[in-house]
Amino acid sequence: MEVVATAKWVRTTARKARLVSAMVTGLPVAEALVVLRYSPRSAAVDIAKVIKSAAANAEHNYNLDASSLRVARVEVDGAMIIKRWRAKPRGMAGSIFKRTSHLRAFVTDDVAPANVRQRKAVKMPRTVLPTPVVTPAAATTPAAGGETPAARPRPARRRAPKPTTEEAE
Repeated sequence: MEVVATAKWVRTTARKARLVSAMVTGLPVAEALVVLRYSPRSAAVDIAKVIKSAAANAEHNYNLDASSLRVARVEVDGAMIIKRWRAKPRGMAGSIFKRTSHLRAFVTDDVAPANVRQRKAVKMPRTVLPTPVVTPAAATTPAAGGETPAARPRPARRRAPKPTTEEAE
């Protein structure tokens, strides 16, 4: 069963929101929210809100299990453009378009078809490599030159003395 949630007049451009919605289509709701949380795009916050709302609608209105839900699709439609202007040189005006969009998220509890994108599991290494341990004895042994680079003092920076008025003349 498909459950929908809508957010209207979201203050983001439809083009930018479509880029974010393509990232989560077909993913389980929990994974989609994690992907959106760590996305650097600002539209991810708005799309995450709509997906959370659709999942809550499915859980409370239709008694569906929240763990079995996946994002079927997120539709993004362009909405009204708020038009403003800014003064330009020679008495002209430059247009400023503040674009808005409508978001519609569809979640479903159906099994994903074979042609729908699914997230691949991350492969873990078979053997765990031990972390190198630095012992105090190894850190204090002198190098071939006799001293360790950390023990050698740095030379002080010296400036050339300023010429006195007698030397300058």
